[in-house]
Amino acid sequence: MPHTAEIVAEAAPREPFDFDEAFRRLRRAVAEVPKAAMFELRDRGYGSLFEQLVASLISARTRDETTIPVCLRLFAAARTPEAMAALEEAELVRLLHGATFPEPKARDLIALSRRIAGEFGGIVPDTVEGLMAFRGVGPKIASLALGVALGQAHIAVDIHVHRVTNRWGIVATGTPDRTQAALVAILPRRYWVEINERLVPFGKHVCTGERPRCSSCLLLSMCRQVGVTTHR
Repeated sequence: MPHTAEIVAEAAPREPFDFDEAFRRLRRAVAEVPKAAMFELRDRGYGSLFEQLVASLISARTRDETTIPVCLRLFAAARTPEAMAALEEAELVRLLHGATFPEPKARDLIALSRRIAGEFGGIVPDTVEGLMAFRGVGPKIASLALGVALGQAHIAVDIHVHRVTNRWGIVATGTPDRTQAALVAILPRRYWVEINERLVPFGKHVCTGERPRCSSCLLLSMCRQVGVTTHR
């Protein structure tokens, strides 16, 4: 007896994957669910490069449901490099309560805030390489901050972007870094920032890690369901 996913695959021939149509469907699919944290913060008025860099760093290994209130609490106390650098480390740890690894994140935030305020005159470097020179900032954090804050064309790949694009069958990679490189080669630049905005909530609420909601998914007709053995 074939798995449910295999029955669906046999019964419904797949359409060619079309990025324009995929993103039209994605916007509809996530219209009623919470936004990805960085985009929610941007839309609430916390869209400066410094705020997005800080929020992206806090979000590492922290759920969006926690990241947003932690960032709102922190930004009520400090929204600039100078204000962040002036915080006592113990106070910053307190403000980060609930996020993962609050102590090392507090140290990293104070260090980068002091460098930005002292070495860069309060102006945050606006390149991936410039941001990655700060401790704790990797390519995903740098790409996300620059994409959301400045609209620069960078692809930020987290576990949701990695899983969904591999499940669609448009890439076949083993790590988020390799997925990022593969997407650079095939994804139209107009979607480089939006792919994170759409696939984070899509991956959390529709194309979940276990038992994805394939039967009601708007993208099923284009999806190869790679690796899917059971679904709803």
